[in-house]
Amino acid sequence: MNTNLPQQISNGAPQGAPVKKTPRQWLADYRWVLLIALADLLVWVFWPAQAAPVIRNTWDYLVEMVVILIPVAVLMGLFEVWVPKQLIGKYLGRESGWKGILLALLFGSAPTGPLYVAFPIAAMLLKKGASPLNVIILLDAWAAIKIPQLLIEARFLGPSFMLVRLALTVPSAILMGWLIQKGIERTGGLDLDPAGSENIS
Repeated sequence: MNTNLPQQISNGAPQGAPVKKTPRQWLADYRWVLLIALADLLVWVFWPAQAAPVIRNTWDYLVEMVVILIPVAVLMGLFEVWVPKQLIGKYLGRESGWKGILLALLFGSAPTGPLYVAFPIAAMLLKKGASPLNVIILLDAWAAIKIPQLLIEARFLGPSFMLVRLALTVPSAILMGWLIQKGIERTGGLDLDPAGSENIS
């Protein structure tokens, strides 16, 4: 007879089984999608002349996100399996120093995708042991220091403008990452696990 049965069963389901979400949790998870759908509906009801372009833009943006995020999800799954946590900790963790900062700047400035692609990647890096400092630097570089963007600036605004903006943006990104990391440390760490079992401080 299994004496651990009470410990294996919680609310009628074995431990480790997927927890079913309540309708309120579903609404909370998809609140932004529902708000956008509601906004489109209101435009269609009250401003029918503008409804077609608004709904078309919403659809185009949705298709763009699906086309981009599905490959990103696949790559993140492969990243989770193939890249060991120790490797991320070595090159982007707290002990990586300036090497980690330079790598974060490089990884953030190389891609050409939209910024929303970077957020799941940042979450994955945090779970793998990257420091908040380097993750914030990567996000800042993704948003403001992309190599194609720098080339366009140099072409249309001049190399001087590009270099001055770059010289101001890089220290600002590092300072922002450092301040956010210190804030995380003062508040007791960053909870990355839904059950609260994994913290990064």
